[in-house]
Amino acid sequence: MTAEESTKDPADAALEPHEGERTYKGPPLGEVLEFMRLLWAVDHGLQSTSKRMESTLGLTGPQRLVIRLVGRFPGITAGMLAQILHVHPSTLTGVLKRLEKRGLLDRKADPLDGRKALFSLTEEGRSLDIPSEGTVESAVQRVLSRLSRPRILATQDVLTALAQELGGVPMPEAEVEFDQQALPKPAAR
Repeated sequence: MTAEESTKDPADAALEPHEGERTYKGPPLGEVLEFMRLLWAVDHGLQSTSKRMESTLGLTGPQRLVIRLVGRFPGITAGMLAQILHVHPSTLTGVLKRLEKRGLLDRKADPLDGRKALFSLTEEGRSLDIPSEGTVESAVQRVLSRLSRPRILATQDVLTALAQELGGVPMPEAEVEFDQQALPKPAAR
């Protein structure tokens, strides 16, 4: 041990990066603040990319995600979309109305329950239901292609736990069983 190492404050040592940890050029933040800093960076990136997508593709990130999901599950209800996205159905109302008004979504009454609407893509909506560069989806695809399956699963576990803690995803004991039968069959890809 060097003289410098022996005089270090043990609290400072706890803040030093360990092997494999990511660092940035700035003051030490500690595990929680560093994680929060990265979450804010992801949030900022999502917002910036969504704005760029709106100007280049004519769709925001959330609108494109709805297009991709409706394309995968034609005849899906707003409630099922909300369940997949972990949001309240009223949160989707504006997105669905804007996409319908632009002629990208078709809304039909559910023949089994007239109170529900079934959504599908119009021809113009289907033209947007393809992988595209410059989207959040393409960035996620590039990152996932560089990671091992165990790292992806571990990351999903951390994000799920955080979403549950923040109330964005039901806690396991409170989760309602996802009704696979209620989900329309995926469209052929």
